[in-house]
Amino acid sequence: MRDRLPLLVGMVLFVITVLFMSVYTVDQRQYALVFQLGEIKRIITEPGIKLKWPMIQNVRYFDRRILTMDTPDPELFQTSEKKNVLVDLFIKWQISDPQLYYKSFNAEEAKATNRLAQTVNSGLREEFGRRTVKDVVSGERKQIMDDVRRKADEDARKYGMTVIDVRLKRVDLPTEVSGSVYSRMEAERKRVANELRSTGAAEQEKIKADADRQALLIRAEAYREAQKIKGLADAKASAIYAEAFGKSPEFYRFYRSLEAYRQSFRSKSDVLVVDPSSDFFKYLKSGGQGK
Repeated sequence: MRDRLPLLVGMVLFVITVLFMSVYTVDQRQYALVFQLGEIKRIITEPGIKLKWPMIQNVRYFDRRILTMDTPDPELFQTSEKKNVLVDLFIKWQISDPQLYYKSFNAEEAKATNRLAQTVNSGLREEFGRRTVKDVVSGERKQIMDDVRRKADEDARKYGMTVIDVRLKRVDLPTEVSGSVYSRMEAERKRVANELRSTGAAEQEKIKADADRQALLIRAEAYREAQKIKGLADAKASAIYAEAFGKSPEFYRFYRSLEAYRQSFRSKSDVLVVDPSSDFFKYLKSGGQGK
């Protein structure tokens, strides 16, 4: 019995080793390819504990999550105006067919990202070459990203990948161009401001002239109305005077003389040089006779 113990222990260890080499685990964040003597035998897309033939089969894992490829430095692109712009971007992509991906790049992610970068770069150069600086900075930025993503995705599917998003983080002008562009923008803003000031000044003069015209019309209308009222008042006063004269001519003449005296001797300093026998002093000399 003791002679067989080492043999039994060795057999148990061998069985455990074989079992250990036959079992592998696939995480839910992974794909797995089972190779047998270098040839792909199975594609594992579901997570869990799996079995394989020991010694003759091996397993390689591939990330099934959404991956990000970020450009380390901004790249230079040229617009339809022959203006250079610096573009900083990132790409969201995913392995959709691990078998095709492995055959295309031998599971080397650097080769895959290099292919994506070339495809996106080519698409951006084509899109930027058909647009102006204004379009690529703001006007058609979303359209550019959508078109580039679609074209890159069509190419990536040939290699077992899917391009989910292409995003332009920043589109800037080179330093040597920014100064001249800002100067032109400043000059344009000043031109617009001067035009607005000129338009405002012209509108001000127009409003002022219209206000002066309306004021002149109002004053003329008021003067006309005042003269009309004054004329009516004078006519009414004349009628009253005429009526009073008709009733008592002598009293009317006496009243008018008193008014003349009042107007002539309004102040102590007033001096009137006239003949004492003049009719002007008739009622002062008469003492009220003939009333």
